[in-house]
Amino acid sequence: MVGPTAVGKTQSAITLATYFKSQIISGDSRQLYREMDIGTAKPSKIDLNLVKHHFVSTLSIHESYTVSDYEKDANRTLKNLFKEHDILFLVGGSGLFVRAVCEGLDEIPAVDSEIRTLLNEIYDSGKFPRLVRELEEVDPEYYAMADINNPRRVIRALEVYRGTGKPFSSYLTKSIKKRDYGIIKVGLNIDRDDLYNRINQRVDRMIEGGLVEEAKELLDFRSASSLQTVGYQEIFRYLLGEYDLNTAIDDIKTNTRQYAKRQLTWFKKDKDISWFEPSNLEAIIKLLNTKTQSHLN
Repeated sequence: MVGPTAVGKTQSAITLATYFKSQIISGDSRQLYREMDIGTAKPSKIDLNLVKHHFVSTLSIHESYTVSDYEKDANRTLKNLFKEHDILFLVGGSGLFVRAVCEGLDEIPAVDSEIRTLLNEIYDSGKFPRLVRELEEVDPEYYAMADINNPRRVIRALEVYRGTGKPFSSYLTKSIKKRDYGIIKVGLNIDRDDLYNRINQRVDRMIEGGLVEEAKELLDFRSASSLQTVGYQEIFRYLLGEYDLNTAIDDIKTNTRQYAKRQLTWFKKDKDISWFEPSNLEAIIKLLNTKTQSHLN
């Protein structure tokens, strides 16, 4: 189950997983980390008790973990869980993580380390927006799905492009790995104005719930790759005195809305996704029952 941030994936998935007596595999690249609770909108303790979730609070921000690691770990988990369940739910908005599980990843060629050094020098000089603009120009497909607030992701994509002359995204779609299980793709979406209102309200709840305090505890580790994400970076700038809290909050809302737009652009390209409003769970259940029986037969 995919869709833009704040659309209602968590609660919809919990309702569906409860109905099917199933479990949830998180496809969120940030909910993996134990130290990042409020800013990643993790399922509540009540939600986690209702339905077993995998890949939530599994790692520390100090651990290195790649999408390739996730592909292997998630598919190993799915293989074990399918021994007991006919249907499982992969839920998240991280397009690359979801694609890695469903389709696999291609081998990325090695490139000259001097290219990465040069890109890092550009980043260190305060010209990261220039790198983001370059990525949008040379690889709009990856730009649409990537967390462009994460310098490591942007630099990785650009070093591959500069080193090979081919967009990073071209190495993600060469071949689709055949899985041992059937895949039913469900997307959630709502009216754009409603979605943006949900995003704004979620950010307000995060602030009320202690996002500033959470970020303060993580300030010394702000260079960690896992923390190069919307929500934390803006609060870090506030804590460092770069601007006031209201500006930080407004930036979180703006950047989150932009991220949601990129998510939708990416997922809408997948013609295998059946789209529903989060409130239309009966239709989703009907689809899953029909297609699950088809796969089992």
